[in-house]
Amino acid sequence: MIKQVKNILLLVSEFPPLPGGIGNHAYNLAKQLQNNNFEVTVIADQRDISEEERNFDTDLNFKVFRVQLKKLRVLMYFKRILFFFNLIRKNDLVIVSGKFPLWLGAIATFFFRKRFLAIIHGSEVNFTDSVLNKSINFSLKRYHKIIAVSHYTKQLVSHLNLKNITVIPNGFDNSKWSLNFDKVLRLEGNPSLLTVGNVTDRKGQLNVIKHLSELKKQFPDAHYHCVGFPTQKEDFLAIATVLAVEDSITFHGRATHGELEQFYKASDIFVMLSSETKTGDVEGFGIALIEANYFGLPTIGALGCGIEDAIDNYKSGILVNHSVSEAFISAVKEIRQNTQTFSEMSKQWALKHTWEQIIVKYIKVIES
Repeated sequence: MIKQVKNILLLVSEFPPLPGGIGNHAYNLAKQLQNNNFEVTVIADQRDISEEERNFDTDLNFKVFRVQLKKLRVLMYFKRILFFFNLIRKNDLVIVSGKFPLWLGAIATFFFRKRFLAIIHGSEVNFTDSVLNKSINFSLKRYHKIIAVSHYTKQLVSHLNLKNITVIPNGFDNSKWSLNFDKVLRLEGNPSLLTVGNVTDRKGQLNVIKHLSELKKQFPDAHYHCVGFPTQKEDFLAIATVLAVEDSITFHGRATHGELEQFYKASDIFVMLSSETKTGDVEGFGIALIEANYFGLPTIGALGCGIEDAIDNYKSGILVNHSVSEAFISAVKEIRQNTQTFSEMSKQWALKHTWEQIIVKYIKVIES
């Protein structure tokens, strides 16, 4: 007989208020579990020395233990292990999400007779380094249950023949967004294209930039807006300059929640042409696509990654080969010619991914 789960310990590699897909997922999972009568405790790293994190944690309805930020990362790892092992005893179920938590949870299974559940997103199960890959494969086999955020992520571990894996897509919290369109940001471009996410190879901004010169032959006024940490901004701008499209791109940097909402409202098409990096970093789902859909914003996303689960093809958006300009331009044309239909289907698709619906699937796995 399975013991009833009341107390849940969640160990994660990142957590809000700073942005990040794994952190966003972990926050909403913890919040929804707490709202469904579970007692949730979160262990996460401190990511910022300002008051932002402390103020954020104060307003939560569950406990968060932050591992203090240190210059020597090894000290943070050690502290996280102490937190984790001390708190396991007080909980019925342990959920891990992220790279290091996946390893640490597997080690803990040797010392504690508790139930352990792993959530896998993509990159943490797709190392190109053979040693790291073998360590992850070994770790996954130690978990009682595994949840993959997309069918693509599940496919990444298909060689392990895991029988205890379930696919549950990422959800979004529609309660935090406003559909009041009285005040709308004015964005340059016709069409105005938007990507939200860390400016990196994985998120695919460079792939969009490479298509701009061809796109502008048919849409001369097209403009590309990038919102998110400008990690590789200078590298991408240098390439844009060579392609003579630098004047058609704006890097806006990190946006607040309210600002991000305005970007969704003001854009014509949301684009995420993610691609796998040399180190095996991949897009496991792409929740920003669903958020965009909520505002009636159609999407164009890349085939061959978790985005395939985030787009209802030719309904909420269109999936394309990230490296083929003709396919990208064709998708832009199709959406522009059928904007209203795509917009309505986008809203319907988004409402199938609210956390109120997604958490039901999680609870079913937890209680089974």
